Amino acid sequence: MRSRLHGGALEKGRSDMAGCCHHETAFDGNSKAFRRVLWTVLGLNGVMFAVELVAGVAAGSLALLADAGDFLGDTFTYAISLAVLGSALRVRAGAALFKAFTLAALGLFILGAALYRVFVLGTPDAMTMGTVGIVALLVNLFCALLLFRFRDGDANVRSVWLCSRNDAIGNGAVLLAASGVWASGTPWPDLAVGGLMGAIFLSSAVSILRQALGEWRRVDSGDQAGTPKGSSISEEKA
Repeated sequence: MRSRLHGGALEKGRSDMAGCCHHETAFDGNSKAFRRVLWTVLGLNGVMFAVELVAGVAAGSLALLADAGDFLGDTFTYAISLAVLGSALRVRAGAALFKAFTLAALGLFILGAALYRVFVLGTPDAMTMGTVGIVALLVNLFCALLLFRFRDGDANVRSVWLCSRNDAIGNGAVLLAASGVWASGTPWPDLAVGGLMGAIFLSSAVSILRQALGEWRRVDSGDQAGTPKGSSISEEKA
């Protein structure tokens, strides 16, 4: 009787330990499928940055320029993510911290540009805003669909998903701004959307920063769970 009870306790202990370990392990992005998706969205975002930069300057649209900046930031984000895949947890957490600060800087720049634009006369071209906004929205929805199954993971992987999500939200906002500018004949809808996008970037930066700092502290405490070596989760996503 005592032997059976002791055996049951041991099995329960092993089960609890296994559950704990499984909870701490996060997908690190070290899979062929994730690499292929990153290369695809990196190329698409680089092209759309150039398109929206030219269109934003031509149309005089802060919302388009803000979205172009988002495309540029995402291109760098995907490039950094590719560079650190397969690296140690501290390296991946450090890359995520860098991306968080970059995203925050972009958000502050957009908010500052919105405030500056208040004192500058001129109404953006609603037709250009709407046309480019539709193309950008289609591209970003495609990227978001590719990245959707990788939305849960370590800070490095999650930052990629958040960038893709922000793009889709931003493009929808640009279309709303274009409609508002066309209906009102004033730049205020464009300014409002530019400010909203800046706030979204700041919110995402804070979210990435918190998770990356948590992973950094795990390394300092000696917890190396989630490193690429021997990770079965990476293979599951292949």
